[in-house]
Amino acid sequence: MSTRPRVWIVTGGSRGIGRAVVENLTARGDSVVSLARGVATTPFTHPAQVLELKTDITDSSSVARALATVTEEHGGVDGLINVAGVHRGGRVEDLSRQDWDLVLNTNLTGAFEMCKATVPILRPGSAIVNVGAVVGFRGFPGDVAYGSAKAGLSGLTQVLAAELAPRNIRVNLVIPGFVDTDMTSGLSDRARARVVSSIPAGRTGQPEEIAQVVVDVALATYMYGAIVPVDGGLMNTFSGGGR
Repeated sequence: MSTRPRVWIVTGGSRGIGRAVVENLTARGDSVVSLARGVATTPFTHPAQVLELKTDITDSSSVARALATVTEEHGGVDGLINVAGVHRGGRVEDLSRQDWDLVLNTNLTGAFEMCKATVPILRPGSAIVNVGAVVGFRGFPGDVAYGSAKAGLSGLTQVLAAELAPRNIRVNLVIPGFVDTDMTSGLSDRARARVVSSIPAGRTGQPEEIAQVVVDVALATYMYGAIVPVDGGLMNTFSGGGR
């Protein structure tokens, strides 16, 4: 990729891992278009390099409006990083169809919508990085919707990696483990302690640690269809367990 300042689209950029990715990229001198349903509640460190667009990635018309603005402002872009996600817990007999649809639409269909809309303006040598989850590979009771969506995201990544490689567009998947974000803050102390006890590193991850790997993967020039865990070793040991 060129050494000129790059332009990135980051979904879910207003908070958590997405925000940490935005901060990492702008610290490098790049520009970022942050797509989220709401704007960041605190200022970015480099606000002049961030364009925030309120976007519902589950709505193709909302995505189209956002991408039209991106094209007008920047022309092409150098990468798409799909971080946006939502979680609704519940075992299969308890989970409502409404919650299932919300999780699948946001975590999987939303990523598809973004890839579909962004590919036409990705410059040669660009990257797509999808952010998955350990539960997409290792089952955890009560995560039927989230696990299914993140497993599907792995399949989407593999197919797009094969489809887009001839166009010099790299597609890869980063798998965070248990990270301190708003999404995980609602876990009970008991559930949190059980998960942490199964992490070989003995602690949770921080959004900035995940963001560093996401950006490194995005910039790796010979990586196509890779699955990259950044989870304190959780993928190797996770065995589920009741809640």
